[in-house]
Amino acid sequence: MEENVMVTLRKWNRWIAIGAGIVLLGCAIIVLLDIFLRRVGSSFGGTDEISGYVMAIATAWGMAFTLLELGHVRIDVMRARSGQTGRSVFDLFAMTMMAVTVTLIAIKCWPVLSRSIINSSRSNTPLEIPLILVQTPWFLGWVWFAFVSWVTLICATSMVLRGNFESSEAAIGCFGEKEPT
Repeated sequence: MEENVMVTLRKWNRWIAIGAGIVLLGCAIIVLLDIFLRRVGSSFGGTDEISGYVMAIATAWGMAFTLLELGHVRIDVMRARSGQTGRSVFDLFAMTMMAVTVTLIAIKCWPVLSRSIINSSRSNTPLEIPLILVQTPWFLGWVWFAFVSWVTLICATSMVLRGNFESSEAAIGCFGEKEPT
């Protein structure tokens, strides 16, 4: 069952990553067009602001994909020298710390969005973009990352408790690890 949950999360996150990639590509095209227009004496204006917003949103949503693809950086010197049980303990500890940290970040993002909603805040730029349009997807990306982290931790813990170390390692282990010689 845990493997099915992980497959489903990976499938959703691949679609999210594709969407984020399309948005980033669109943003890059707009920036390139703006650069070209500057050469001929014109400009869209605000592309630096918009690209910053797009990067923040894409990063928040892309973190869950990176988690499931084992792409987050880990210092695994001790893990690499441990047996299967030791690696599982290190993996579960790392995943727990990830889930707790991301949850705290998501919790701390809410007051930022809440204040923007209450104050009807707009960016302090000529574009005057309503910040709710930017901060809502940014906040939801962090909430999604926290949700994926906790579900992944629960699935991996269940796998370890059932003795399914290979599946657990595939879910939360280190990518590209080489055994010490």
